[in-house]
Amino acid sequence: MGEAVVRSGARVVDHAALALRAAKAAGGFRSLGIGPGDVVAVYLRNDFPFFEASVAAGLVGAYSTPVNWHNSPDEARYIFENSGAKAIVIHADLYRGIERAIPKDVPVFLVATPPEIMSAYGISAEAAALPAGTEDWSRWLEQFEPVAAGPAEPPGSMIYTSGTTGHPKGVRRAPPTAEQAVAWGAIIGQVMGFNAAYGEPQEMVTVVTGPMYHSAPNAYGLYAFRVGANVILEPRFDPEELLQMIERHKVTHLHMVPTMFVRLLKLPDDVKKKYDLSSLRFVVHAAAPCPVHVKQAMIEWWGPVINEYYGGTETGAVVFCNSEEYLAHPGTVGKAVEGAKVMVIDENGAELSQGATGEVVCRTSTIPDFTYHGDDEKRRRAEKAGLISLGDVGYLDQDGFLYLCDRAKDMVISGGVNIYPAEIEAELHKMPGVGDCAVFGIPDDEFGEALCAVVQPQPGAALTEADVRTFLRERIAGYKVPRLVEFRTDLPREDSGKIFKRKLREPYWEKAGRQI
Repeated sequence: MGEAVVRSGARVVDHAALALRAAKAAGGFRSLGIGPGDVVAVYLRNDFPFFEASVAAGLVGAYSTPVNWHNSPDEARYIFENSGAKAIVIHADLYRGIERAIPKDVPVFLVATPPEIMSAYGISAEAAALPAGTEDWSRWLEQFEPVAAGPAEPPGSMIYTSGTTGHPKGVRRAPPTAEQAVAWGAIIGQVMGFNAAYGEPQEMVTVVTGPMYHSAPNAYGLYAFRVGANVILEPRFDPEELLQMIERHKVTHLHMVPTMFVRLLKLPDDVKKKYDLSSLRFVVHAAAPCPVHVKQAMIEWWGPVINEYYGGTETGAVVFCNSEEYLAHPGTVGKAVEGAKVMVIDENGAELSQGATGEVVCRTSTIPDFTYHGDDEKRRRAEKAGLISLGDVGYLDQDGFLYLCDRAKDMVISGGVNIYPAEIEAELHKMPGVGDCAVFGIPDDEFGEALCAVVQPQPGAALTEADVRTFLRERIAGYKVPRLVEFRTDLPREDSGKIFKRKLREPYWEKAGRQI
């Protein structure tokens, strides 16, 4: 086969050309004084420059920090400032929405929003074009000599993930040693299928279905490029479009979330039967719970190519299972991978016996330990029994397979996206007429969970669902605005006065036939 390529819509670039542009961009970053330990913020949808900027940062020893482009200006500013970003690369239409959030004196490089992204998101030609007086990313990088070589192992991405205060935390690691890189590469090869068991890299074809500002699609997409696989960027997930891509490009590998499975299974039978999916070799999913019936239906449709892993930004993948293992252990998220330790502990940190439900803690010895950027105290709180808690409750069976039952924290996972209710509640408390409130997750057939807000108005206040949503949309990202808003004169409380969220959640989960 010829040179591997990256595709986006009708545009195609081979790996060598993209790597050369990244090396030139690294020369540009170096000219700005960006070096080891610094941060380059990437505020882009899935596009060629996402790879260019991320690889370029690594070539000068800097971290790339992908930023969720759904963020409000205030949310974006927090990450720019907290990370200490020394440069920002951003799509033109996104720049127009958050220009006021960009810190002064930080160089900003704009990317014209390409046609396939314009079409997917309904972006006008005017919004997609670079505003007058801004720096064009493509023109800027072309003036620099390419950096010939970077560190043996770049530091990678510093991903921001939600935390116990509602503010996102930057998960930062030291660059891996050569030994760690080899061991971690073996795990990535196992859980993502990029290893010799599935052919030579240039024979592999994958579609990046999720936004690369998320931890898993970020690692997946960049690793696929690094090993030399063919990469197709889907601007916005569409179930039938994915089937078309699989047939047209003979896709072999995919990384997905259960919401995508649900949407695929909802396609009419004649559409599902229309496309040839026989090229698929390795499909892996993660990031959210997958209902047993959904997983079984996907295995029946696509065959025993469906795999799963569980982990977090802090730990990487810690457990894994293939289709055969899943069918033998329905509902599991997998068994510990080599180098990983998984335990279930009680409230005192003592290890529980098989089958007993408690808090899941885990760690992978083959990757560098992490810190939360600028917050050592949060890092200390994450460690329990010498391992790391990701906030989940579950149990291990007699064969060592892990099952998840609930989350110890209030974090909601909707469509594979982590949402922290404390942040939304903090904004709601600022709304005139709101006496108290509680935000939590409720069952949703498509997204796994949706957000519900229960508001207790102040006496005499007249609030509507539309009022609440309008207030929140002006202050937080749209995906964090609760789908359901209810009002109560009194909220159930514990003896301490704290709202008893479990009593609010239970009726929704019981109605859906699911326990919390």
